[in-house]
Amino acid sequence: MARSREQSAPGGSARHGPAIRQSVTGQSVTGQSVTGQSVTGQTCRGPSRRDFLTVGAIAGLGLNLGDFLMLRQARAEQKTYDFVEPTAQSVIQIFLPGGIAAQESFDPKPYAPIEYRGELKSIPTNVEGILLSETLPKTAQVTDRLTIIRSMSHGEAAHERGTHNMFTGYRPSPALVFPSMGSIISHEYGPRKNLPPYVCIPNQPNPYAGTGYLSSSFAPFSLGADPAAGGFKVRDLSLAGDVDPARFQARRTALEAVNAHFARQTTSDAVSAMNTFYERAFSLIESKEAREAFNIDAEQAKLRDEYGRNAAGQRMLMARRLVEAGVRFVTLTYGSWDHHQRITPGVRSQMPAFDQAYARLIRDLDQRGLLETTLVMVTSEFGRTPKINSDAGRDHWPKVFSVVLAGGGIKRGIAYGTTNATATEPDQDPIGPEDLTTTIYRCLGIIADKELMAPGDRPIEIVKGGKVREGLLA
Repeated sequence: MARSREQSAPGGSARHGPAIRQSVTGQSVTGQSVTGQSVTGQTCRGPSRRDFLTVGAIAGLGLNLGDFLMLRQARAEQKTYDFVEPTAQSVIQIFLPGGIAAQESFDPKPYAPIEYRGELKSIPTNVEGILLSETLPKTAQVTDRLTIIRSMSHGEAAHERGTHNMFTGYRPSPALVFPSMGSIISHEYGPRKNLPPYVCIPNQPNPYAGTGYLSSSFAPFSLGADPAAGGFKVRDLSLAGDVDPARFQARRTALEAVNAHFARQTTSDAVSAMNTFYERAFSLIESKEAREAFNIDAEQAKLRDEYGRNAAGQRMLMARRLVEAGVRFVTLTYGSWDHHQRITPGVRSQMPAFDQAYARLIRDLDQRGLLETTLVMVTSEFGRTPKINSDAGRDHWPKVFSVVLAGGGIKRGIAYGTTNATATEPDQDPIGPEDLTTTIYRCLGIIADKELMAPGDRPIEIVKGGKVREGLLA
């Protein structure tokens, strides 16, 4: 696919759509040669007499022959992308840190020997032929609205590296920190309805959920507290008790003057990013509707009970409130799934709350007509070893694990990909993080091989080498 480049401006947002075209010298060429002729269909050839005359004519612009030839080649390679109609308007990412075992969740192996299948039994779902772990009875009743990817695979067995893969679509690099999906969406689309485009519940879960090489103005807004906690209150969302609206406005005016002074003195990303954060904070404080999106107490007690009065339930309910109000990307975490020892009691203790909340979230979104435009994804950094270890647990295993998608243009009621009899490796349709994130971006109307500018004017693709998995799309 053809590539285009787009400049990432600190504190600003480059909206998705036709990319800004740049020459190698940084001058805009807008699809035309400097003589006004179209470059469409340009072929590779040596410089003609007309070219030399053209160079002479534009010498006054400061271009020499080398510049001109590089400019012409850059124009020949630059093309615009066709518009991709998004099927998803928002994303809820439910991240299960530690590496959840597919064998004890979304890909049980009932016919494998006990040392491979584990102690938990499998149960049928409302989709014929799809089994889940016995710990997911409520999820089994909404499986007709899910796509279970059972053939997820990558090569990173360390927590940090696997997490980086799943949040960015890139393998970690010592040369560059890549942005998370949430920050990419913040960069491409920006805020909606005075709400932050990217929110983390309760906090940013790891460094790879951040902005990477993008400006820090695209960082997530973190709640700073758990919605399940008593007296839950989002930090920095209301005025201090001794500050009335007039005093607030006076402080804002003074701050704007200070910010303007610093902006004139430096081009630092930190200054422009703080300006962006302040402006968004002012928008939140001044908008009653935006503040109300974070008011989980406004939900009916019955619905809060149905989600579960615990971390899984209240975090997922908050995520639903936020996407309903206009937030584009919500990341939440639940539990700790690094079960090197005693995996059966570990899963039994955590999965019921997840099962209750997740199934209720899917039904809730569907009942409100939001599932069609909200993509819900359940991910983890990797899976667990096929065979139970001597401590009755499972160790790290990135070769195969499961991811679950729902809504936002994703097919319903299928299992995508298969694993072999002992969940050792993918059997059919293996899929890596590059293809997964490329497919998610496609649902959001973002072309994944579009190039953004990293520091040093390095054009970096949003995702490198990923393919859209059409078999996942409705």
